[in-house]
Amino acid sequence: MHNTVYLSLGSNLGDRAANLNAAINRLRTLGEVLQVSSLYETEPVEFTAQPWFLNCAVELDTENTAQQLIESILEIERQMGRTRTQKKGPRSIDIDILLFGNSTIDTKGLSIPHPGLQERRFVLEPLAEIAPGVRHPTLKKTIQELSDALPPGQVVRKFS
Repeated sequence: MHNTVYLSLGSNLGDRAANLNAAINRLRTLGEVLQVSSLYETEPVEFTAQPWFLNCAVELDTENTAQQLIESILEIERQMGRTRTQKKGPRSIDIDILLFGNSTIDTKGLSIPHPGLQERRFVLEPLAEIAPGVRHPTLKKTIQELSDALPPGQVVRKFS
């Protein structure tokens, strides 16, 4: 069974753009990458004493289950040098599952839709670029509506 999945990718260590491109190429082993947003430079949130991020959103068509996908994503992060030493700290690569079809999943290691999705401009702006009309399965609003509803703040700008 094919599943349409939306992912958020971020990097703030090393060559950020190269890290994102390498991660996207590795995601191709998990399914067909249908769309990739522009790259966005974003200020860190929560833990702010770190370098700015590059972020993007990816639409992936996969036959994997959500659990298989998260396990593969964690392996990609590990292979790319991701270490989890500080919560919300600097990282070479971060890949989050935002939406998995219309599924709602809440298990120990996996929450879909991503619980912070509707609060994060650095996630919603890239996602709205490639999937503005996709509906959040529990909030019943489109990605564009969620993005438009954000309060001012969180600097997010297209990266050239």
